Amino acid sequence: SAILSLSSPFWALPCNAFSPSSRVRLQAKSSSSLFATKEEKPLFVDATSTHSAVSSYYGQTLSSSDDLKTNACCTAGSPIPHIQDAINNIHPEVIAKYYGCGFVTPDELEGCTVLDLGCGSGRDVYIASQLVGENGRVIGVDMTTEQISTAREYQEYHTNKFGYEKSNVVFHQGLIEELDKIAELEDNSVDVIISNCVINLCPDKEAVLKSCHRVLKPGGELYFSDVYSNRRIAQELRDDEVLWGECLSGALYWNDFHHLAKKCGFIDPRLVDDSVITINNKAVQDTITQSGSGNLEFYSATYRLFKLDDTKLDPMCEDYGQAVIYKGTIPRFESGWALDDHHYMETGKIFPVCGNTYNMLKETRFEKHFDFIGDFSTHYGIFDGCGTSIPYSSAGTSGTDAAVASGGGCC
Repeated sequence: SAILSLSSPFWALPCNAFSPSSRVRLQAKSSSSLFATKEEKPLFVDATSTHSAVSSYYGQTLSSSDDLKTNACCTAGSPIPHIQDAINNIHPEVIAKYYGCGFVTPDELEGCTVLDLGCGSGRDVYIASQLVGENGRVIGVDMTTEQISTAREYQEYHTNKFGYEKSNVVFHQGLIEELDKIAELEDNSVDVIISNCVINLCPDKEAVLKSCHRVLKPGGELYFSDVYSNRRIAQELRDDEVLWGECLSGALYWNDFHHLAKKCGFIDPRLVDDSVITINNKAVQDTITQSGSGNLEFYSATYRLFKLDDTKLDPMCEDYGQAVIYKGTIPRFESGWALDDHHYMETGKIFPVCGNTYNMLKETRFEKHFDFIGDFSTHYGIFDGCGTSIPYSSAGTSGTDAAVASGGGCC
């Protein structure tokens, strides 16, 4: 488990585990740093000052990951073999300036155009560069000058290392809330967008999601990890510089995120994995409790959001008597493959699905890996269990929402 110390300044901005199965724990070295002097104005209301603080810290204060005040931005656990192989090909300077905490790499990327939001020094861009192949393309966007400079400095190195005739990556400096200012990111131009705990730190999350929907091709997806809460966070906590810096008070209430995603065109958000974030820090917990939010809980969750026409997706999981058969042809998944946390499909086995899952497979890059049974001619009602309780299975392990947690299953 990653251990977060709270002796760092608030702008350190540590995030949840990139691999959402690992738990994040907070442990104080000094409680005195928790009670910084309050400004007269609420913190982080001014988007410009937020961006400036983050950019300054990651671009100037830190020279490498060794300079981090906490290990929140250090990867927990080991990568799966093919990702480790890809990391082994990346220049040590890029690795040294990597401040993420895991791996978000959806399957079936060969030949795709991938956009990495908050790419930093480019480590994940260069992982994706190898996964998409020489005929694919990877675009990195980050607001920090020093990070982008490092990423660009080693483009030629990686082109040669990967055995490519020319580089398949490009880096742009800019805000992920303002993708429209990057000329290359035209409407319907990207297959997959990846991101790790960056959207959580953005002042305007709706702008980010709308931009993602705009640039994705039909059938494309946003695959990302972030922090969520079991209820809306009180403004008093959102104004707390330490809680914001620890990636807690900027978290969205999970149901607000679902509604926001749908508002931005992602009609059926799919949970891939989740874990509870345990706050083992009395001072932090006291701050939360004293605000009247003692039952506030946090979760690390990875979602995949497909861009499909609203005629292809229902608001809920409807039963049309359909099924799919996985062919076992996605590389490294010969025995079975999981679309999300409740759709693991064994090779060769008939697997009943709702209409939404049917189209998430048939109308995307995964179509060639499945046989499809049925159509939409007959409706049999809603799938049992398609409810609206908190979707995180980890909520059932402890806390006030344990009794209502139902996982994400519906079909």
